Amino acid sequence: MKTIADKVRDIVRKIPKGKTMTYKEVATRAGNPKAARAVGAVMRSNYDPSIPCHRVIASDGSMRGYNRGGIERKHEILFDEGVR
Repeated sequence: MKTIADKVRDIVRKIPKGKTMTYKEVATRAGNPKAARAVGAVMRSNYDPSIPCHRVIASDGSMRGYNRGGIERKHEILFDEGVR
C-alpha cells in the first residue's frame, strides 16, 4: 500500500512542464483534501530531481519555500517553463 508521501510524489511527478498545481489540489488527488500541509512537508523534504516540486504553489497563486534556491529560483524556473 502506498503512503500519502508516495501518492504525493507520484502526482507531482506527473505535473507537466508549464503547469502548476496547488498544495490542496495535490492533497485532494492523493485522497485527502485537508492534507495540504502534509503535501508541503513532502515537497520540503524532496531532493529527487525527477519530482518537479517547484510546480506546486499556494492556492492564492503565491510561491512558497523552495529548497533548491529559494522562492526567487522557483519563480525563475516556472517562468522559464512558461508559467505566467
